Amino acid sequence: MSLPQSLDPLAIRQLRQENPKMRDRDFAAQHKISEAQLVAAYQGEGVTRISAEIAEVFPRLAALGEVMALTRNDSCVIEKVGTYSDFRPGKHASMVLTAEIDLRLFPRHFAIAFAVERSSDTGTRRSLQFFDSAGDAVHKVHLRDASNLQAWEDLVRDLDLPDQEAVLEVSPRQAPEAAKSAPSKVDALRTEWAKMTDTHQFRQLTSKLKMNRLGAYRIAGEPLARELDPGAVDTMLHAVRDAGIEVMIFVGNPGCIQIHSGPVKTLRSMGPWQNILDPGFDLHLRLDHLTEVWAVNKPTQRGPAISVEAFDSEGQIILQVFGRRDGDLDHRPEWGKIVAALPTRSAAAIPQHANQTIEAAE
Repeated sequence: MSLPQSLDPLAIRQLRQENPKMRDRDFAAQHKISEAQLVAAYQGEGVTRISAEIAEVFPRLAALGEVMALTRNDSCVIEKVGTYSDFRPGKHASMVLTAEIDLRLFPRHFAIAFAVERSSDTGTRRSLQFFDSAGDAVHKVHLRDASNLQAWEDLVRDLDLPDQEAVLEVSPRQAPEAAKSAPSKVDALRTEWAKMTDTHQFRQLTSKLKMNRLGAYRIAGEPLARELDPGAVDTMLHAVRDAGIEVMIFVGNPGCIQIHSGPVKTLRSMGPWQNILDPGFDLHLRLDHLTEVWAVNKPTQRGPAISVEAFDSEGQIILQVFGRRDGDLDHRPEWGKIVAALPTRSAAAIPQHANQTIEAAE
């Protein structure tokens, strides 16, 4: 995707000066450019294009010390403070596994990367920003006061690319995958689902039956999957806070999944957003984007893995919440009680989905 003819990098910077407080993602959407193209417009003015190769960049992030990791989709943002001290590479999936920063990274979606320095009222803000081929943000690393600036400078110097052009070409954004199910195979789905011993087998199961996650949920039925009222997510967050239990919250996009493991202490709603504002952990969730919410029960060798999973109007997953593993169990009884008490969506309230489930082809 090329920049609109009226928006060369200079024009982008001028428009940005007129809207300095608008978030990058919102500014880019308003002007029909990608977020990566907005960032690229400042190359040479605090922005340096660097390698987007996970295997080159992520082993060096531990040297930065304490940073903030941010991952988002259109409806949810998760932010965690910690270090990247345990990076584990992989051809198809890499991981960062620390108590604070817990990531699943999918290298094929990391296409563009920048080191960004911006002046603000509180001083210079520094970040590493990673984008997919369409220019959509995949993951960001924000430096903090305690971060190692020498390690930052070394990383930018060693990983900068020869191409520092301010005009960035990106690929067309791929349309979201619709919910995909095969009602004629529902018996096989239920039978194989009941035999699962690990949650990671679910994707293999749905793929074998030519379905996807949401399509399978729509036809599986209870006790495997129960559709909840969309307001159940907010109810659930309050119940988790009040019970003082620990959960695992998964938020991501096709290129990166970020996980919070721990309690939820401070909830603060602002307009359509529900916010978790805890030390070292923030989450911002658009409640008005929750179109389908499911309570899901997957059997494992460690007991049932019970989750609450929310999807947007296009069938894209917004977040998943599980009870945090406790010893040899894949769930916490208190978590199971919270999920069981969440309201089922009434039949009259179930919408006719724009992304209708479809019979999968053989």
